[in-house]
Amino acid sequence: MPQAIFIGGKPVGDGHPCFIVAEIGVNHNGDAELAKKLIASAAECGADAVKSQKRTVEDILIRSALEKPYDSPTALAPTYGEHRNKLELGEDAWEALRDFAADRNVIFFASVWDKKSADFLELLGAPAYKIASADLTNLPLLEHIAEKKKPIIMSTGMSTLEEIDEAVETILPRNKDLILMHTVSDYPCAEDKVNLRMIGVLKNRYGLPVGYSGHETGIAIAVAARALGAAVIEKHFTLDRAMPGPDHASSLEPEGLRRVVKYIRVAIDPAMGDGLKRITENELKARAKLAKSVAAKEFIPRGAAIAEHMLAVKGPGTGLKPKYLKTLVGKTAQIDILEDTLIPKEALEW
Repeated sequence: MPQAIFIGGKPVGDGHPCFIVAEIGVNHNGDAELAKKLIASAAECGADAVKSQKRTVEDILIRSALEKPYDSPTALAPTYGEHRNKLELGEDAWEALRDFAADRNVIFFASVWDKKSADFLELLGAPAYKIASADLTNLPLLEHIAEKKKPIIMSTGMSTLEEIDEAVETILPRNKDLILMHTVSDYPCAEDKVNLRMIGVLKNRYGLPVGYSGHETGIAIAVAARALGAAVIEKHFTLDRAMPGPDHASSLEPEGLRRVVKYIRVAIDPAMGDGLKRITENELKARAKLAKSVAAKEFIPRGAAIAEHMLAVKGPGTGLKPKYLKTLVGKTAQIDILEDTLIPKEALEW
């Protein structure tokens, strides 16, 4: 079992409570006041952390991509560059949001899409960094973030296993605190494309904590991902799925997030256990009543050679286990054994 990774003082990994992240992303639509409302609501819902996104838009897109007309139904501006810039918070807002989150006892961090953004958040004292699926192959950025020696959560959508190998091999020599997130980068993602078994594949392949970042609608799959061992659950979060913007439609509203937190905290986390097989006190009582033992099918007098036809398997389960039936065959009874009673345990020594 990999050691826990601590984010904002909270342990993340197998054997620890699920780390639940409300991904507000760009659902603040560039409005710091809306971002505060999202943070406050996520904290009230019980999330451990709220995650936003930070980009230096001109540094991550070539001019033609910035100037390309953007006619998506979720567009906030005529060109893609203008659209992306409208979704960015001003730098002065970030410090205020960090403090606002701290006052509500919720961890605040972000996906960083470029080196300048990573450096900016480092100055703010970011407790961790998220690497988006889109940047998994951006090895120079991965190196830059890894050198900051803060925990890294990396999504693995739209990537091959070989590309994930390269990303992991880039980060781990520089930073051991890496959490992988199984992700399918469809917005929203159809249930038959989610492929939750990849959680186990990633855990076995890398020996690292693995979480799930879900873009499907509803809450069932996120809860199921926790039951399959996801150490982190991340869901996009909005106040209203009908709001304009690219991610609202595939996000949870407060009631949905509240239910995810409740089901994981109240039902799934307590049920996860530690993987060590043990018999509970109530099971011991039931076992004594319902399990089977070796019994005498007929009266067996003292001095008789015990034959198999003299024996039966019956309850209760307080005597010799049935596996010893053949061991008793051929032994000489040292006492009278009444019909339809349990063979005494000391018979194994006869």
